Amino acid sequence: MTPKHPFARQPRLRLPTSVGRWVAAPVLVSALTAGAIVGPHLTAGSWGSSNGGSSGSSGSVDIFLPVSTPSGMAALNLAMTQVGKPYRWGGTGPNNWDCSGLVQWAFRSVGINLPRVSQQQARVGKAIPISALAPGDVIVFYRNASHIGIYAGFGQVFNAAGPNGVPIGFNALNRMPPIKTIRRYG
Repeated sequence: MTPKHPFARQPRLRLPTSVGRWVAAPVLVSALTAGAIVGPHLTAGSWGSSNGGSSGSSGSVDIFLPVSTPSGMAALNLAMTQVGKPYRWGGTGPNNWDCSGLVQWAFRSVGINLPRVSQQQARVGKAIPISALAPGDVIVFYRNASHIGIYAGFGQVFNAAGPNGVPIGFNALNRMPPIKTIRRYG
């Protein structure tokens, strides 16, 4: 049996070459900083065009990997210390929380200042595709961004949700409301 190449199971990126071909390059995730955004800046003209010429335009592509940021993980760990405390609309701790109050407190505690309400929290940080979702990323729910929680991994979201008095804790992501956006802070 022929041994497999050491990169055979590594995630791969498809990158354009200067002659219009694509190559699959191994991604060494361990060599990246946690939360890294790999952003190759590509020139559209290097891909060629159907008329044989170049469009002359350029662009860039950000590639997001499912790698947790240290600040996101620290905020998640702090938020989880509040498990079981009651939900209260408008709650900012320490005895009760609403969703955005909990997220704001957890991230502020690790040095990242966020706005107070979920609609504002939905507009800061980096937007992340669901394919790159990692523990410590913040998920904003509903079209009007009226709910927010911290992704805990393994399909779980840590959040404070009502009605008043319900203990805060984990909920399955597939049982949560529609996702509006995913944000990565820090």
